Amino acid sequence: MNCGRLTVIMMVILFSVSTYAANVFLDAPNDQPVSAKFRGTEWSDDIGQQDIALIARVVTTRIAKMPWGAILKVEFTDLKSRADKPREIRPDYFIVTDDRIVLLNEEDNDAAAKKISTLDKPPDFEPNDIYGITSGSFEHQEGEWKTTIKLKGDLCIYDASHPSGHFKKIVWKKGVGLVEYASGYGAHADGYRLKRVAKG
Repeated sequence: MNCGRLTVIMMVILFSVSTYAANVFLDAPNDQPVSAKFRGTEWSDDIGQQDIALIARVVTTRIAKMPWGAILKVEFTDLKSRADKPREIRPDYFIVTDDRIVLLNEEDNDAAAKKISTLDKPPDFEPNDIYGITSGSFEHQEGEWKTTIKLKGDLCIYDASHPSGHFKKIVWKKGVGLVEYASGYGAHADGYRLKRVAKG
């Protein structure tokens, strides 16, 4: 009796370890794209002294699911502002496990995603590519770039900065996903900040 119960408990533990249980900050229930409206501002030397309004639609799509995680693509579409030169924001690909959100940073992310989706365990992650955690805190420095990831209430806040004024900030919210995305180059030379618009 006890031996049988122990076997069942061990099987449950092994199953829970080997099966992806979804990341609380970034996940998708299926492969259908999910879109959300974002509003914010953009700035650049071409625009002038004042920041101007910027709106975008952010589309999140699960492009692969593995026993240990998933790969999600985050695209920025329908960007609109009154700037003469339309802003382009490249899509980001994230490898998501139970406890990490990791940027897929390859020349051909689509091809890399296909390759990773065939692996039976997560690849080794570079500290520089970690963009989200589900517990504790994270700090990393590469050259003059300093990155911190902190949990605050139901938010996971990724902050990377360089003494030259370059920065990147990404905020994930439990059960929601991406809620803020900002990036800047130089001392206000070029950049943008977008925040998710609450429904209703």
